[in-house]
Amino acid sequence: MKHLKKVFFVLILCIGFNINAQDENNPWSIGFGINAVDFYPTNELGGWFNEFVNVDDHYNIIPSISRVRVGRYLGQGFGIGVSGSLNKIDKIGDTGASDLSYYGADLDIKYALNNLWGGKKWFDPFLAIGGGYTWVDNNGVGTANGSAGFNLWLSDFIGFNIQSTYKHSFDADRVLPHFQHALGLVIKFGGKDTDGDGVYDKDDECPEVFGLEAFNGCPDTDGDGIKDSDDACPETAGLAALNGCPDADGDGVADKDDECPNEKGTAANNGCPDADGDGVYDKDDKCKDQAGPKENNGCPWPDTDGDGVLDKDDNCINEVGPASNQGCPEKVITVEAKKQLDEFANSIYFNSSKSSFRPGVAEKLDLIVEIMKEYKDSKFSIEGHTDNSGPDALNQKLSDSRAKSVLDYLVSKGIDPNRLTSKGYGESKPIAPNNTRAGRAKNRRVEIKVTN
Repeated sequence: MKHLKKVFFVLILCIGFNINAQDENNPWSIGFGINAVDFYPTNELGGWFNEFVNVDDHYNIIPSISRVRVGRYLGQGFGIGVSGSLNKIDKIGDTGASDLSYYGADLDIKYALNNLWGGKKWFDPFLAIGGGYTWVDNNGVGTANGSAGFNLWLSDFIGFNIQSTYKHSFDADRVLPHFQHALGLVIKFGGKDTDGDGVYDKDDECPEVFGLEAFNGCPDTDGDGIKDSDDACPETAGLAALNGCPDADGDGVADKDDECPNEKGTAANNGCPDADGDGVYDKDDKCKDQAGPKENNGCPWPDTDGDGVLDKDDNCINEVGPASNQGCPEKVITVEAKKQLDEFANSIYFNSSKSSFRPGVAEKLDLIVEIMKEYKDSKFSIEGHTDNSGPDALNQKLSDSRAKSVLDYLVSKGIDPNRLTSKGYGESKPIAPNNTRAGRAKNRRVEIKVTN
């Protein structure tokens, strides 16, 4: 019964011990297998490491699972574990024994040597130190332990464990120091993989979405080799150069940005061709081979009469005319009309020393308005003159105001003021002698001249 209590204590210790991490992905491990106890090569009986592998003469082994270890990884190559073992001792060195019971409960801190040099994952050598308590029959003693061994991993989860532990007894009279060798299976577990994609959450950049190991657990929905988080078109296979988007016409513009995805164009034209280079894409251009403005659907504006004024700006599309006259021919005043204009102008009389018209002048001015309206392309200057009666300054001012009065009247009747100018010349340009009454009358005049 006493031995069963010891076994029960060891198993509870193995199963219930919780500390920290076995490797970074699967923090927990459990190992089980056989153990062999050897008292001979410890310098107490046969000298250090003497006949270290003399299995037949010195090893105590029972043919069943006799050792269990539970461990957890701490990080940076360190792990901690607790183990329990049982055995039957029938030889102590070269001396026989009467099937003494053997129980061990041990705690170890292990360091994975691969952490030093980045060795192969499948070959996992380690060193460990620790302590424990060992019973041989009714004698129990504390021990200081040192171990060396290795794991041979068959997969990420299961492997073989081989190790040797030297247990130094703190009371050699009760239990001799000895080696305990172990051979068995070790299983790693406890890694969290929320999305079940085989990439543990701690390494999974997309822990809640099923993905690929090549992309650290992130998906590549369209299978184009670009993970969805970096893929501008995650559901359509595309090119790495275009952030995972397709380019059906091969023009270097991703289809999602290409206004003409099936016609090869340029990036400057949003993926559309523009054969005539007029800035109107071929798909909208009604004259693909002739440059033209967008306002005319890519076609050049017509010039029906060939006068250099486009029809859109030409008020007379079937008559040649200058741009200055909106494409319409200019109507030049005739000699006859000019003669009439002079005649009517000679009939413009003013009240003495004033710029106001004498009776009957308005009718003559209205006839001048009619001529000007008929010849709308002509421009006119209105010149005022006086005789030499009175001071020069007064005559100059009077001639200015009389010419201006005529201009104002014409404008009031609808003549464009931009077609008219007025100026007074005073008494400086007489057309008759001023020493006669008739001559002075002729010099008091208004002249209207065509200027273009």
